[in-house]
Amino acid sequence: MADVRLTTSSYLVLGIIGKLGEASAYDVKREAARTVAPFWSVPHAQVYAQCERLLEAGLLSVVRQESGRNRRVLALTDEGRAALQEWLADPEFVPVEARERGILKLWFGGRPEVLAPVQVDEHRQALRSYEELADEVGELLTPGQREALEFGIRYERMMVDFWAWVRQRDDRTSTDS
Repeated sequence: MADVRLTTSSYLVLGIIGKLGEASAYDVKREAARTVAPFWSVPHAQVYAQCERLLEAGLLSVVRQESGRNRRVLALTDEGRAALQEWLADPEFVPVEARERGILKLWFGGRPEVLAPVQVDEHRQALRSYEELADEVGELLTPGQREALEFGIRYERMMVDFWAWVRQRDDRTSTDS
């Protein structure tokens, strides 16, 4: 195995291929968009680059599909499976990197009366989507998947509460002046 530094995106690729058994890079990006994108986004180009890096490092192997389009399908090697298991067992804490554009706009002077109504609506919509997903497939999910979905639900509730607070706060400050 080549000495390669694995990133969270590397483990995302290993994890998805591990769950699917084997997958093309396209399958990985599609599955990431379908499952983990709400709490961990990864650009499509990065998925393809990670697949190549992991192949070169010996953590993935290529399995050619005989039928269909003869596309390149990837599978975990023993080393890839071991690396994924080691990462899953590591309890290391890494602080969250929130990437909320609306919060950044607030920081730089964005107007709460303009931002808050849209943010409340969008986060309510995301919350409804998560809650519907939980109702539709919640019992089919593994415990870890259900807990990750619960994170999305709780996060969106918190964001709805936060933006409602910003809107209420803005109403108070604008009437006080």
